[in-house]
Amino acid sequence: MNNLPEKFLTAYNPKETEEKIYKEWEDSGYFNPDNLLAEKIKKDSSGKEKTFSIILPPPNVTGTLHIGHSLMLVIQDIIARYYRMNGYRTLWLPGTDHAAIATQSVVEKKLQKEEGKSRHDLGREKLLEKIEDFVSVSQNTILSQFKSMGASLDWSRLTFTLDEKRNFAVNTMFKKMYDDGLIYQGNRIVNWDPKGQTVISDDEIVYEERNTTLYTFKYAPDFPISISTTRPETKVGDTAVAVHPEDERYKEFVGKVFECNFCNVPIQIKIVADKEVDMEFGTGALGVTPAHSQIDWDIAERHALSKKQVINEYAKMINCNEELNGKKVTEAREIIVAWLEENNLLEKKEEVLQNVSTAERTGGIIEPLPKLQWFIAVNKEFEHFGKKTTLKKLMLEAVTEKGLKIIPERFEKVYSHWIKNLRDWCISRQIWYGHRIPVWYTENGDIAAVGFNDTNKELKQDEDTLDTWFSSGMWTFSTLGWPEKTEDLKKYHPTTLMETGHDIIFFWVARMIMMSTYALNEIPFETTYLHGLVRDAKGRKMSKSLNNALDPRELIERFGTDALRMSLIIGNGPGNDLKLSEDKIKAYKNFANKIWNATRFVLEKTLDYPGEENYIDNITFETDKKILSESLEQIKEIGADIENYRLHLASEKIYAYFWHEFCDKHIENLKIRILNDEEKTSAQATLLLVLRNLTIALHPFMPFVTEEIWESLKNEKDDLLLVTNWIK
Repeated sequence: MNNLPEKFLTAYNPKETEEKIYKEWEDSGYFNPDNLLAEKIKKDSSGKEKTFSIILPPPNVTGTLHIGHSLMLVIQDIIARYYRMNGYRTLWLPGTDHAAIATQSVVEKKLQKEEGKSRHDLGREKLLEKIEDFVSVSQNTILSQFKSMGASLDWSRLTFTLDEKRNFAVNTMFKKMYDDGLIYQGNRIVNWDPKGQTVISDDEIVYEERNTTLYTFKYAPDFPISISTTRPETKVGDTAVAVHPEDERYKEFVGKVFECNFCNVPIQIKIVADKEVDMEFGTGALGVTPAHSQIDWDIAERHALSKKQVINEYAKMINCNEELNGKKVTEAREIIVAWLEENNLLEKKEEVLQNVSTAERTGGIIEPLPKLQWFIAVNKEFEHFGKKTTLKKLMLEAVTEKGLKIIPERFEKVYSHWIKNLRDWCISRQIWYGHRIPVWYTENGDIAAVGFNDTNKELKQDEDTLDTWFSSGMWTFSTLGWPEKTEDLKKYHPTTLMETGHDIIFFWVARMIMMSTYALNEIPFETTYLHGLVRDAKGRKMSKSLNNALDPRELIERFGTDALRMSLIIGNGPGNDLKLSEDKIKAYKNFANKIWNATRFVLEKTLDYPGEENYIDNITFETDKKILSESLEQIKEIGADIENYRLHLASEKIYAYFWHEFCDKHIENLKIRILNDEEKTSAQATLLLVLRNLTIALHPFMPFVTEEIWESLKNEKDDLLLVTNWIK
């Protein structure tokens, strides 16, 4: 090298390099593991190629890049780049989620605002056309933003939870589970959104802390037990009062039945003893409303109680009397409380805080209602690969017997506890966008076909769609070609790693384990790495209301992607929340400049280096050998930390070593020795080789600045840093 590259005459500018470098990576084809050179791929003892695979948690097509996405991408990209550089045929497969309820909600609001129309004005087909047009634009937006984070995803394998291949996989799975008796239609309690007019899953509920009144009263003057509730309007649907079997206060009443006229509605109340009742809460007696509470429904099932529905899908009263029927629940509450007061039955009113369940998309207050829906039975025994089991057992055995690891380890207990208490999963939704339930009926309403109906056009398909989690639960293997026995499925499944937020371990991770162990009899991934939330500098959750959310797109514009990546990973252990501030990001922008300036210095001092690629042979002094040895030992530690998913430690070590050891100590030492003719070549070789090695080690963490530097460090035989061998 005779001249210093012109770009090093100025400070590092991410804006001038990042887009260009990402295009070089894409054009190289190296994101696709099929294009990695066979001679560079490691093999195991049997001669089989080593693989590493991650399936990207699919972002919603309606979304834009947020700080949680950024953290996820940084963690996964660091690991994918590391294994690619270590000679593994590395697949990081991207895809997007149709996010049915969210996507349809966005388009419906847009339709109402721009055209003043509802989905019913358009009809199913026209609405779906509008949604598909919206999705095609929205999907490209979020994927381009993912690229801005430096994500080395194999875009040639891009998938979508609602594309044709995934629909075939979903229908195949539905039929398989139906034939095994695991999918059934039943009348059970569900989370009903009166505004959105659909069932929603637990993860789509937002709990809002609100002030409310707790009422303590008796059903009638001669009723022997007082009960407490925040929802008096539901009490016209009560069929029992449950007490603990060991509660001496109520033992004499257990088994008795009382006829009451509650707010002029005849009700029959049976006193039952149930161990689930908390003797210390309230009066120790629970008014049982089976049709409007999951807990009460379970009590009714255990004691063979009747289930009277008194609230409908529009949150209005039914099956009561002329005064209450048709009233909104809030109006009915006022009427019933007034009646209790008039009849001297109201004993106490207390102001309390209560977590109110609301629908994430509409804000509607959730009504637990009995509905005829499609469910997956998690406790039903069935024949599975030659033995009797249940889905719940398969989900537990994945961790206890099949070696699936959860990081951090404390979440294994959380996962197991949740599985043991798992209820049947409601998989049907009353919306139009999504995988339509593959069940067809005759004119009489009898089921005529399940899974596929290629011939009979007279049959009517079920109007409902499947919960989005059904298709995304199949994500690790449907993306690899299942139900076909593809080469990708054979080579990359079980996947090596699933990395996602700890807040969706139940809603998604558990369902992927369920689907994979059921369909393939193998775990979906060997390890689950769970990250925490990104919070503001004060530790508060980022939100619009607090105006404290950091937009990664703006941060990238101001500080560069590498700075944002380092700020998200240093100090961020698995499962823990991270405090993030602009000052922290700025500090790593300074670090990127430090790397740039150190490179400029090394290049300036080695312009006349005579050894070309012959670094090791030219390092002849013990001082230089020691510097090289120490740096290699540090890189070895960093590699071990990455392999053990201690990314927070690995990033901290490479940062500290580069700045405080290489720059502050070694460069200062070597620049003096370069002035000595006898030591010059050895010092130059040490500078160049250690810088090359540190650039390689930094690459998974800060890919853009390192690739740009590598362009000036690499020798003629070197390829992109993206696929350069990790230092051993």
